[in-house]
Amino acid sequence: MREPEQQVAREAVSRILTGQPRPDVVAWLKAEGHHGTMGGEWTTGSLGRFLANPAIAGLERDPETGELRETGRPGLITPEEFKQLNAQAGRTNAVPPTRDADFPYLLSEGVAECGQCAGPPMTGGRTNAGTPSYRCQECGIRITAAALEDYVGENVLGELSRPATRKALEAAQREFQLEADSLRQQIEVLTGQRKELAAPFAEGQVSRDTLVAADRAVSEKLRTARARLRFVEQVADVPLGGVEDLVRWWEHAPHASKRAMVVLLLDGVQVMPARARGVRGADGRVVLRWRTARAA
Repeated sequence: MREPEQQVAREAVSRILTGQPRPDVVAWLKAEGHHGTMGGEWTTGSLGRFLANPAIAGLERDPETGELRETGRPGLITPEEFKQLNAQAGRTNAVPPTRDADFPYLLSEGVAECGQCAGPPMTGGRTNAGTPSYRCQECGIRITAAALEDYVGENVLGELSRPATRKALEAAQREFQLEADSLRQQIEVLTGQRKELAAPFAEGQVSRDTLVAADRAVSEKLRTARARLRFVEQVADVPLGGVEDLVRWWEHAPHASKRAMVVLLLDGVQVMPARARGVRGADGRVVLRWRTARAA
């Protein structure tokens, strides 16, 4: 699958995970002129078959147990996203969704940080009342997801309306493209190292335990690099042309595209303690670290 097709596939998955019905996603694919891997027109059936294939997440099913396992090959989406798709579709052997699987946290994976602890990422989770929120696992600072994401979204839209922002976006995107190239080279080297591990064992130079430990270490580095590459590619490939009607674009853009735009503009979002007990809003609590000195 070519890179433009990969980006389309990721956007389709993002739309579905954020609750858009599959027929609507198919309508979007047709309206944009996108076709399947064999050139055919997308249908709900072909989209369903595509999404049910674990290979899109670098996974395969054990022929005996039916359990998902990693193949070591690159995927279009993360294994967690694939499991959410399976759970959402109610497929056999799907991993049951967590309480947070139904809410796409825009600022997870290190984008939102705890300002009091100076750095630890805030993780998405629900309050006892079931409200989606971000929380620092070390000090317990919490802020509702709606308050934080609305605040960030308003500021991002304001920044996108500035004429000079386009150049800053393009510069940031080039940096991510360079990182993607570096990660691909790293993955290629690690893949070669993994293949070379078997030779010393076959010649009796290392024990099986040593081989297994070395393979596990390389495999972990591969998983980390591939996960980072999937994230970086989404940011590096987000289209920058279709944001003329910014508010409408933000409201209807796929989750991955909005997240990519946030990462292109912001180096991080710091959440400070609330001034009073029980305050969960964003006013006076959020520090936005813009990537350029002219932003904000």
